[in-house]
Amino acid sequence: MSLRESGLGEIPAETVRVARAVCPDGTLAMRLRDEFGDVFSGEAFADLFPRRGRPAVSPGVLALVTVLQFAEGLSDRQAAEAVRVRIDWKYALGLELTATGFDFSVLSEFRARLVEGRMADEIFEQVLRAARERGLLKTAGRARTDSTKVLAAIRAVNHLEMLGETLRAALNALAAAVPEWLTTQAVPEWFDRYGHRVEESRLPRSTAKRQEWAQQAGVDGTRLLEAVFSPRAPSEARSLQAVELLRRTWVQNYQVLDGQVSLRDAKNVPPGRLRPFSPYDPHARAGNKRGSTWTGYAVQLTETCESDAPNLITHVATTDASVSDMRMTDAIRDDLRARGRLPAVHLVDANYVDAQRLAASHQSDSTLVGPIQKNKAVQSSGRFTTEAFTVDWDEKRVTCPNGQVADTWYPRISSHGIPVVRVRFESSVCRACPDVRTCAPSKLGRGREIMLRERDAHDAIRQNRADQQDPEWQSVYQHRQGIEATISQGVRAFGLRRSRYLGQPKTSLQHLYTATAMNLTRLDAWITGTPRAGTRVSRFERLSPAA
Repeated sequence: MSLRESGLGEIPAETVRVARAVCPDGTLAMRLRDEFGDVFSGEAFADLFPRRGRPAVSPGVLALVTVLQFAEGLSDRQAAEAVRVRIDWKYALGLELTATGFDFSVLSEFRARLVEGRMADEIFEQVLRAARERGLLKTAGRARTDSTKVLAAIRAVNHLEMLGETLRAALNALAAAVPEWLTTQAVPEWFDRYGHRVEESRLPRSTAKRQEWAQQAGVDGTRLLEAVFSPRAPSEARSLQAVELLRRTWVQNYQVLDGQVSLRDAKNVPPGRLRPFSPYDPHARAGNKRGSTWTGYAVQLTETCESDAPNLITHVATTDASVSDMRMTDAIRDDLRARGRLPAVHLVDANYVDAQRLAASHQSDSTLVGPIQKNKAVQSSGRFTTEAFTVDWDEKRVTCPNGQVADTWYPRISSHGIPVVRVRFESSVCRACPDVRTCAPSKLGRGREIMLRERDAHDAIRQNRADQQDPEWQSVYQHRQGIEATISQGVRAFGLRRSRYLGQPKTSLQHLYTATAMNLTRLDAWITGTPRAGTRVSRFERLSPAA
């Protein structure tokens, strides 16, 4: 399809008359057109469409339809139907009342163009620029960040199902791309084993037969891979994503010894963050946070939190579920700095804060505020925690609570790549101490050993733990709580918890357009004077004496 017009176009007079008569107070779609119609000019998307061929639907129209689609939680079919029948949508899109709209498949094609052109965040950024021009985006003050899990749009499978479905997906992809060649390679038994979906109800029950089934699948997959990568195989067969995923999965799960294919044991497989969990979404990974496990992705949301402006989401980051919040702290802050939206005070929870990041923020123009995680190497008595030891950094000495001194100083790099210092007290000194069983209960009779971060990080930890007891610090940090409401709004009203699409690129696009819809909804509420909803209190909670 070729591009003939990029913007929304002028609203027909009859559409204006009928829309105003039917909806005198306007709707979200109508107010978005009136206030932010210039955002959807579509000029930035012009290069995504060819100049020749059948005329395409305006990218500005498709962008606005996509935003409204996410704002109302509609499918592609429902969104295309809304374009055809809803008067307020025709007003927003600048269409005649008799316009029949377009086929729903145009929306998926538009998303594919955005992903391929790496322009998924274009409308998100344009909305923020429009809000800044109107004085409604304030990024120099406070901002807060949190994440939530996102369930991938896949069926949960066990290990055997994953192996079988990966092989079946490769066979289906080859059948579509090179059917004649596959016919010459397929073994008749494969049609019985992999012709239908591999699921638990069709798999053997006994452990021995399940092991035999997995072994046979390994042999079949290895045979198929050998055929695909032979010189006589068509080149397009090797370029299929499903075939590459089969190859990776077989390398991770099987080994060939003395010409025999066998499953690897549990200690000889890659960690979960490297293994796919579905042949249909190779980017989805297993995640675990606060005892909750899921397969899919995680989305990081950062929003402003000023009392004299709407709370707007200024950054969205989508990762697979294995990526921890701590790993995203620097990436989020660096991206915010590059876009000129790094706040003076950045509020986060303990999952984003460690000693190095606290120390670095103290030397920058943006302070990271959040509770430091508790020391996991705490002794049974609080008197002998690491914080109870006095450190003389200049003399490289440490004094214990009972006055004993250690000067055995070992700079090291921890297993996590963090610069640390190990300090060891002599065993003879510790054995004579009356508190040895509380402080250094080693059965080998060794003296107490403590591990310190480098000086700046160590001081940042001590200062942060002291600040957490300060009412002024607590008053600042209480503003972080509002990000929980944003996560809840995204999950309950905008379907943030579940991915609509397969793969991280399209899931990231979903999150960007969801954030855009949330921002426009909040801007609309601010402009129309709609008050923010208060914290919900259950009827039982209202009976509490404290209430």
